[in-house]
Amino acid sequence: MSDAQKFLRLTVELTVEVLDVDALQAAALAEIRHPEAELTDEERNEQAELVRSDETGASALQWLIEPEHVLQLVDHIEEIEPREAMLGVEPSEGPAEDEEEAEDEHLHL
Repeated sequence: MSDAQKFLRLTVELTVEVLDVDALQAAALAEIRHPEAELTDEERNEQAELVRSDETGASALQWLIEPEHVLQLVDHIEEIEPREAMLGVEPSEGPAEDEEEAEDEHLHL
């Protein structure tokens, strides 16, 4: 095997159902207000307004998931070194049809 660096990009797609947008937004606003958020007052106000105005909850959820948590998915594998994680959250129409079929198959086993 050569000594050249090899990288693999892991893509994870997760669809969640938002049960309480107000609670989700409140949790995100608490994170934004937290002193360790390292935001200026202007940035805090901007992010808070973004969370409050997003009726989908996507902006709020993005504040509650740390990209580093994704890296922990592979921490137990000694043959790799996690390098970076990026997170994007966007509204969805719901689970894809094939996801629903897979869930149904698991339920009937």
